Amino acid sequence: MADYYDLLNVSRAADQDTLKRAYRRLARQYHPDVNREPGAEERFKEIGRAYEVLSDPEQRARYDQFGEAGVSGAAGGMPDMGDMGGFADLFENFFGGGAAAGRGSRRRQGPTQGEHLRLPLTISFREAVFGATREVQIRHRKTCPTCSGSGLKPGSRLSTCQACGGQGQVRRTSRTPFGMISQVSTCPACGGRGQWIRPEDRCGACHGQGATQALKKLRINIPRGVESDQQLRVTGEGNAGERGGPSGDLFVQLQVESDPRFQREGITIRSTTEVSYLQAILGDTITVATVDGDQSIELPAGTQPGQVLTLPGLGVPKLGNPVARGDHLLTVKVRLPKGKFSLTGKDIPDGLSTEGRTLLKQLDKKAQSRGSRLGGFL
Repeated sequence: MADYYDLLNVSRAADQDTLKRAYRRLARQYHPDVNREPGAEERFKEIGRAYEVLSDPEQRARYDQFGEAGVSGAAGGMPDMGDMGGFADLFENFFGGGAAAGRGSRRRQGPTQGEHLRLPLTISFREAVFGATREVQIRHRKTCPTCSGSGLKPGSRLSTCQACGGQGQVRRTSRTPFGMISQVSTCPACGGRGQWIRPEDRCGACHGQGATQALKKLRINIPRGVESDQQLRVTGEGNAGERGGPSGDLFVQLQVESDPRFQREGITIRSTTEVSYLQAILGDTITVATVDGDQSIELPAGTQPGQVLTLPGLGVPKLGNPVARGDHLLTVKVRLPKGKFSLTGKDIPDGLSTEGRTLLKQLDKKAQSRGSRLGGFL
């Protein structure tokens, strides 16, 4: 933006009267309702911002010392169309000498929905997989049963707001270099409704609020297959609405506890099991932990270290389609004897029985006859 003094075509020593005269002259020249040339509206706003800063002694001192950076965000410029109801009203106010009617707004009189509530809920790994029903307790705003939400004691009625005369709006008038400006805003006494409850007419149970705070127990149904950070929406269990409006909703934010035995990847579950080298070589029936409980599975002979076995249908149910389930992927770790040994040498560890040595040697010979070595497995 250009220098503020240059925009107003005044010197840096100009007094307030000089600034005001320069501003009035330029505002008349570039006002969009008078000047239809391209760029006039933007120039009008720049002139307004320059005058707003320089007409304030404190802001002018900061601007003189630091320039635009010293007053950045401090001055908002001339009101735009949204602030004052359009340039036509502004033009009338500046050059007609009268008060602008303004365009305030009254608060909606009809029913309004209550606020939503949020509740964090931690569930176990198994509850996330198979679903559960949990009982929770929430504090919420409920409609007052005594006055049915009106806030009035029996036999009373609403009174006209004395602050705004029932209009729901109040007018504030301020003086500007171009005359008086009136701004209309929502009445703070009645909140824009135009009516209020006199103290003597307030419901004793809710003190005129139309609602009270209460604790409530709810049963939350957690579907199968949910994950952390997912939300459950419970319709109508939030705060009560105003003037007979519907209640808000309750949003339950889920957090799933970890399980040291399992890792979840979408609808797939992973885990690890450890077997002896003999079980891996010979095969065996082993018992492994799954989310469905302990399961007996067949370990194939010749299972390799790190081999992954698939347990179909023992994973996580698909959210929204609980009939479809993922798989359980089981990684096999092979537990080897400590120390170096060779199945065909003399340094087989003492921990092996004579029968074990004999069996391993026989297996190794069969493996050699097929072009491989059993010792390579180990």
